[in-house]
Amino acid sequence: MRFGKGLYNGEMPEVRHSVCALDCPDCCSLLINVQEGKGSHLRGNPEHPVTRGFLCGKVARYLDREYSPDRLLYPQKRSGAKGEGKFERISWDEALDTIAGRLRRVSDEYGSEAILPYSFAGTMGLLNGSGMDRRFFHRLGASRLDRTICSSAGGAALKQTLGFRYGTEPEQFRESKLIIAWAANVLGTNVHLWPFIVEARRNGARFYTIDPVLNRTGKLADKNFAVYPGSDLALALGLAHVIIGEKLHDAEYVAKYTNGFDALDKLAREYPPERVEQLTGIAREEVVSLAREYATTRPAVIRLNYGVQRSERGGSAARAIAALPALIGSWREVGGGLQLSTSSAFHFNAAGLELAQLQQRSPLGREARIVNMVELGKALTQLNDPPVKAMVVYNSNPAAVAPNQNLVLAGMRREDLFTVVLEQFQNDSADYADILLPATTFLEHTDLYLAYGHYHLQLARPALPAPGETKSNVEVFRLLAGRMGFDDPCFADSEDDMLRTLLDSGHPFLHGITLERLEREHSVRLNVAPEGQPYLPFVHGGFGTASGKCEFGAETLDYRPPAESRLGAPELRARFPLELIPAKSDDSMNSTFGNDRTAEAQTSTLFLHTEDARVRGIANGDRVRVFNQRGSCMLIAGVNGVVRPGVALAPSVRWNKLAHDHRNVNVLTSDRLTDIGGGATFYSCLVDVEKCGD
Repeated sequence: MRFGKGLYNGEMPEVRHSVCALDCPDCCSLLINVQEGKGSHLRGNPEHPVTRGFLCGKVARYLDREYSPDRLLYPQKRSGAKGEGKFERISWDEALDTIAGRLRRVSDEYGSEAILPYSFAGTMGLLNGSGMDRRFFHRLGASRLDRTICSSAGGAALKQTLGFRYGTEPEQFRESKLIIAWAANVLGTNVHLWPFIVEARRNGARFYTIDPVLNRTGKLADKNFAVYPGSDLALALGLAHVIIGEKLHDAEYVAKYTNGFDALDKLAREYPPERVEQLTGIAREEVVSLAREYATTRPAVIRLNYGVQRSERGGSAARAIAALPALIGSWREVGGGLQLSTSSAFHFNAAGLELAQLQQRSPLGREARIVNMVELGKALTQLNDPPVKAMVVYNSNPAAVAPNQNLVLAGMRREDLFTVVLEQFQNDSADYADILLPATTFLEHTDLYLAYGHYHLQLARPALPAPGETKSNVEVFRLLAGRMGFDDPCFADSEDDMLRTLLDSGHPFLHGITLERLEREHSVRLNVAPEGQPYLPFVHGGFGTASGKCEFGAETLDYRPPAESRLGAPELRARFPLELIPAKSDDSMNSTFGNDRTAEAQTSTLFLHTEDARVRGIANGDRVRVFNQRGSCMLIAGVNGVVRPGVALAPSVRWNKLAHDHRNVNVLTSDRLTDIGGGATFYSCLVDVEKCGD
């Protein structure tokens, strides 16, 4: 891993490889300069075909986070009230003994399902995200967590329509002649796709965005189609209406590789441009012109992102959009098709890593119940038989990111709820911990990384020493297994043992990709196509559905406006006339950078249209109260042109503790679930706004 030595203020720094573990499709390859055991410079790897030598603004300053004086370095136990954030230092032995003792007591008194793990994508590393932790909780017999908060509806949509979470390679976007970013703020959440889009535009491509918000990406597009929140399904059906009605579809591809065309044709006839204009806010002429341009431009590609599926009919919307490339046959072409996720191309031996069969050795002797993470508030306050009496939080910050926040915090304040939090910083969830454990960053431990925005598998070894008494998730759950008396051999597995298990799947995409090869090369493209050739996942069909064809599934796609929308429940609309979008912040990663000043400033703002601000007597910079039937929070008004009338934007999510009223926008969002996949409906949210006094 050493690139060279020489004179550079006495010695050339050692350059080590790492991988960005944050929840982003880019999964960047990193290079870090290390001198005397300390990182001095972090940058993108210029040899990686997607990272291409640069980093997003968030990760470019990651060493500030790495060496922050606020890092948690030692185990602690609560010394004040829950939520107060007062702790005193303890030893690891005391922490582990306390946790094991309390978990054993809860299991004995209430049953092991009274224990709930809560985690998500704080790290995308497979070992520290879904490795030893899964083994531990399976053996314990704890409730299983349905991890649905981000991408489950879109993932279910791809599974039902395409059969696989495969998509167009980012490297192919340079070949496209029409690129549509649908609910995809590329510059904010997928920046390494942007150079390929720029290259395509230099070669004559047109670039459009479909988004209720005129974000950074939309401002640079040839046109933004400002669709009403939650109406994307209606727009997709309107495009299909024009494409099929004008016989612009690829009849040969449809006949050979799809199912359900006649039903789609019948449904699409019910969505003429006039009706679509009423449902979506997109002028009928624009619906027609977009459909014609998409169907006749070769190649055309859609970058669909997860924003589209965060409404009540979001799963169906993703299904309809995912069907469009098959309808026009753009899967045939380099630079055509669609990308939402590439993640299921990484055919690991996940079953061998997670060992769900350990549940048979648990006190339950069977599979444990499943709790949807979106409904955490209900789980902590309403679930019985048994109630949740212990929660272990890692790789997530539910006090800030979970919807229906007031209910979540009511549950987390329970004195009879024993809570363990593994964290790098004392965030909102950490304040509610009984035991707080210090976790390593991705620069400090071994892990394996898939990507959901490209096809390159990457290995990272520790690039920096772990500070203080921090430990990786793998090590913490290994130690807890020992304290609980679990003598199963799998708990003695090393990181390398687990890596070899993951790679031993027998799938051709992973053939020849060994741990030794990853050690040498750091990043290896999956065997999705011969070396140097583009990957066309569905050029000859080959869909992963039971039929082997793209399933249009029109019988599930009829559009109904979300209850919390301008065309939804009239009584709600009368009380709360603004559609709120708590979109991803450009300067944070969910709540990961919530203590960063730049991110905190952006996530303190509510963007309003000039007319909506005027009728409420609100001016730019005013403090405002945003409220609905679930709660309220205080934000600062930003009155500009990023949203249309009737829509409000609140970039999310800040730490509650840094807010004036100790709340963030998730006090407003509901725990209602999506139509498929059990996902969160963050973007189906009605509110009103009023100016606050000074």
